[in-house]
Amino acid sequence: MMTMRKGAIGLLCLAAPAICPAEVAAQPASSCPQFFAGGQLPAIENPRVTAQARPLCYSFFGVLHSGATRTPLWAAERLTQGSVEQAACIGRLGSFHAESALPAGERAQLADYRSSGFDRGHMAPAGDMPTEEASRDSFTLANMVPQDHTLNTGFWSQIEATTQSLATRYGEIYVVTGPAFIGSELQALKGRVIVPTHIFKAIYIPSLGQAGAYYMANANTRQVQVLSVAQLRQQIGIDVFPILSAAVKSVAASLPAPRRVRRAQCPD
Repeated sequence: MMTMRKGAIGLLCLAAPAICPAEVAAQPASSCPQFFAGGQLPAIENPRVTAQARPLCYSFFGVLHSGATRTPLWAAERLTQGSVEQAACIGRLGSFHAESALPAGERAQLADYRSSGFDRGHMAPAGDMPTEEASRDSFTLANMVPQDHTLNTGFWSQIEATTQSLATRYGEIYVVTGPAFIGSELQALKGRVIVPTHIFKAIYIPSLGQAGAYYMANANTRQVQVLSVAQLRQQIGIDVFPILSAAVKSVAASLPAPRRVRRAQCPD
């Protein structure tokens, strides 16, 4: 593992305004608008990031992948009560694999994670996937970030389960999950895959007209913040739900405390 100092590669100032200028970059057109609230992709405020970013559409989620970090910058999903119930019937199907749709120099490889001490952490979780194809899709490394093992298998999995419960309760939600790279020094696996300092999961509940985000350090911790969309934008430099009004973005939804939630039952 290596440590990358700020400025070591020009595209690593992904988040804090103190690191990067807040300039709104043109976003690539999406061929899977069904995964985004109002069909609008999250807006990244640093054009240097999107210079090596490629949108990828899968059967149940979309990602914006960075060739600089060799991780997604975000993964987007639309969850419904029905899709969560169907996902309960599928389980985890698939194996981790490099993304062949990406240029070889921009994609992570399985060897990058080997013996690194970090998990391959799903951004769009396998547990959200309602079909076998979708579950297999979710294991692409284009959907992974280096994640603290204890967090990935513990508290973060509770955040994922709590998010699924919101889809069951309200019928439909939009979710954007991703990494944040904050600070003057960043770690890199094999000098290639950048380790995020923080991870977020933003949720928009259309029936309530409310949105908020879980935001926490990529570490063995149970300390999590619930932020408004506007506060998250200040932290990470991404407007995750551009379609929402300034008033909705300014108030954080009362997201439930992450907890172990009984999984939805598979329909007969």
